Amino acid sequence: MAGTGPLAHPGLAVVIMGVSGCGKSTVAAMLAEALGCSFIEADDYHSQANKAKMSKGIPLSDADRTPWLESLRDAIQERLDSGEDVVISCSALQLKYREILRAADCSYKPGAYTTCRVKFVCLKASAEVITERMKRRSREGKHFMPASLLQSQLNLLQIDAAEGITEVDATVSADTTVRDAIAQFREELASTIPFF
Repeated sequence: MAGTGPLAHPGLAVVIMGVSGCGKSTVAAMLAEALGCSFIEADDYHSQANKAKMSKGIPLSDADRTPWLESLRDAIQERLDSGEDVVISCSALQLKYREILRAADCSYKPGAYTTCRVKFVCLKASAEVITERMKRRSREGKHFMPASLLQSQLNLLQIDAAEGITEVDATVSADTTVRDAIAQFREELASTIPFF
């Protein structure tokens, strides 16, 4: 918004991240509903080619991921620039992928994690728990990602302690995770909705 001063309550983007099957979409949708803000499901931004590749059990390359992450970044930036909070469900498994998303905050300087308006919460559980979840939703026809790709995602997952990413046990209730996320980010949220 050229020509205007800083927003009184700039928006915050909270990315619920982790491997496929960890519960990102459920937690992110619940958090967005609790905050009364937009919810972005990253899977909706994948190209048909990406979805077809993954459904065949072929892991995505960085060349596949980059345009997908850039389109997500643009969607996040649009909301932040409007002073809105937004919750995103996205794997964001590596630092280089998270840096693309952090660039949605126009004032972000690489490495300045604490002042960035894009925050991350990583849901983690054992491979056994996630494999069972992925098999169940595959049987139910609820997702294109087969359980055979879980190990490739676990291999990619990297979190640097300096990033300040909150790690949450994905086996606790989604309600608890949502309450904890609201409490953690309360001071940074643009939302004025009363918190529970």
